[in-house]
This record gives sequence, structure tokens and C-alpha cells, in this order.
Amino acid sequence: MPLTDAACKNARCPEGRPRERYSDSGGLYLEVQPPAASGRSAKHWRWKYYLGGKEKRLSLGVYPDVTLAEARKARDKARELLKSGTDPVQARADARLAKLATLETNFEAVGRAWFEHWRGPRSKRHADYVLRRLELDVFPVIGKKPVVDITAPILLAMAKKIEARGALDIARRAWQTCGQVFEYALAHGQIERNPSKDVRPGSALKARTKTHYARLDAKELPELLRKTEAYQGAAHTRFAMQLMALTFVRTTELIGARWGEFDLDAAEWRLPAERMKMKAPHIVPLSTQAVEVLRCLLEIRGTGDLLFPGERLHDRPMSNGTILAALRRMGYAGRMTGHGYRGIASTVLHEQGFEHAHIELQLAHMERDAVSAAYNFATYLPQRRKMMQWWADHLDQLRRGAKVISLRSA
Repeated sequence: MPLTDAACKNARCPEGRPRERYSDSGGLYLEVQPPAASGRSAKHWRWKYYLGGKEKRLSLGVYPDVTLAEARKARDKARELLKSGTDPVQARADARLAKLATLETNFEAVGRAWFEHWRGPRSKRHADYVLRRLELDVFPVIGKKPVVDITAPILLAMAKKIEARGALDIARRAWQTCGQVFEYALAHGQIERNPSKDVRPGSALKARTKTHYARLDAKELPELLRKTEAYQGAAHTRFAMQLMALTFVRTTELIGARWGEFDLDAAEWRLPAERMKMKAPHIVPLSTQAVEVLRCLLEIRGTGDLLFPGERLHDRPMSNGTILAALRRMGYAGRMTGHGYRGIASTVLHEQGFEHAHIELQLAHMERDAVSAAYNFATYLPQRRKMMQWWADHLDQLRRGAKVISLRSA
């Protein structure tokens, strides 16, 4: 009995079976697979025919994108091809190859096609940067070569040219971006192999030098804290350095802080994902000392949007050079940076026996994927709250010159 629209809509795959087939007529049938995680069953149109005594099948699309009527028309069209002596499956493959033959297949053309596909969810700034690097470093070297003719040695020569000018990180990123272009070409049948996977970049390109931010030894921290408290410059700069020490967030996260992110009654600072390096929301539990600094800042600054607006442009955050300038003024030029507070805090907290996972999460070092980020940013929050209060009390003891008792001993 031929199918109806209602029958197609209600077609289900019985539990425990890999598929169920619902026949229409003339070899056409609807193949229904078990429901996916979304709860929807996949429904594919197939046409069964025989050629040279062998059974073959032609895919005619997915229901409901292809309706019952459209599937029947496609079946009839394929049947006409078969009557004329043409294999419908082979005809489709030949048409696809003919289409590919008309496409531009040099690396630059494929790279730009990949970029248009890839850029969708990315920020404009990041996408523009990737395209600019392709245009400056990659396309001039291998852009005119047919993508199918590019081998690993050719790709390596391009990356080595970038490496030769000292841009080690850019060389590796160029290699990785080219790898994505080749994957795109592979998926579209333009190549049979991704040459970027024939050689590991780590075995052919120099490792980039890790940046180490200037920072003091922990034993020099008491003097820094006392100098910060006695700082004679702008009060809001002093408050910024005190908050930097108490929260050990990144400099950009601090100077871009907005009052709407803070709940002083709950003693929490919630940073949105778009302001975080890892692009995941982050919670900073606020010690009583940090809340006190914020309330003092509130008294002198008011409840405007930014905690630390610029001196000239009040709708923009103050420069990240402001903290460096203050440290320089206090005699720490080349010896300490805003980032240095993070390193000192990590060292001391590890030495005092706090859990590595709690420290790393508070430093926002843990990468989280888009699915888990919304759930993980509050992980270990009670433990982190205690840790942050201990840290603030520890800084107070150092500043006053009191004896510091080991956490393990205590």
C-alpha cells in the first residue's frame, strides 16, 4: 500500500531495531532510524533498483525536507535515466565531479571558501585577524598552487619563512590554519589527504619562548603591600593595586570591571564570559578586605558603569599601563607587573597546601567547553571562598609584619 503524508509523519523505528523501512511504490521507501539525542528520528528516502542483476540504492533526500511528492518525482527521474542505460548513482557521482572541475582549486580560492564557512560564529576581530595572516603570510607563498599539489615539505617551507623572521607563534598558527583549509578541501573531495598531518609541527618548527612576567619573590611582598598602602598617587590607582593583590585577576579583567558585575552583599564578583580569556564566566569570591576596598572606591567614584574609568575618556577603562606606572613610581620598574600578583598568589597558595584544582580554577586557567562552562564556573566555590579569605588575611599579616603561621602547622 502506497505511503501517505500522514504515514510519513507518523513513521517510527521500533525500539531495539537499527532501522525500519516503509515501502511506497516502484522501489521507493522511507528508511527510519532510531531517535537521536534531540528526540527526532532520521527519515531518509531511498530508491531500490537493479542494474546488471545487482541490487543498488539511490538516496533521494531526507524527510520532511523532501516531501513524499518530491521523492516520487525524483524516483521517476532516476527511473528514466535507468531506462536510457545510465546508472543513476554513477550519474550523480559524475555530476559532482564535473561541478568540482569548474571550481577554483588553488589554495587561495579554497582558503577563502573555507574562511567564509568558518567565520560564522567567530568574532569579527578574530576572523579579520585570521584572514589578514593568510593574506600576509600564506597566500603569497602557496596561494597560487593547486591545493592537490601541496605537500608537507611545501607547507613546511612556508611556515619556515615565517619562523625565520622570529614570529614563532604565527608560524605554528599558520600551519594550523592551513590544516583546517586542507580538511575543508578533503571534505569537498578536492584532495585525498591532508598534508599538514604528515608532519607534526613540533618536530619541524621551533618552540615558542614562553613569556614570563616580571614578579617579585614572595619575601618581597610585605614591602610592596606597605608601599601600596602609602602610595601618594591617585586614590583609584591605589585601590586598583590593592584589588589586584586581593583577587589576583588579570589586569585587563580588573581595569574593565563594571559595578554591575559585583554583589557586595553576597561578596561576589561575577565576570561575564566575553571579558574572560577562556571565554567562560568566572566567579571571584570577595574577602572582607576586598569588599572594604570596593566600598571605599564606591564612596569616591560613585556608581558609574566602570570601576576604573580613564582620566580623559570616562567611558573607557583606564590604561593597563596605569598600574605599571604606579609600580615604577614605587621603585619596581622591570621587577613587578600587574600579572606578577597572580604568580605570587599561586606560589604561596600551593606552598600553604591549598588544592591545586581550587587554585587553578580561581586563576581561571582551566579551559572549559561551551557545554560545560555554564555549570563549571561555580565549581569548588565554598572552598575557593575560604581560600580567598585566607589569602586576604595573609596579606594583612604580611603588611603589618606579623608572624605568618603555616597552614599545615595551624
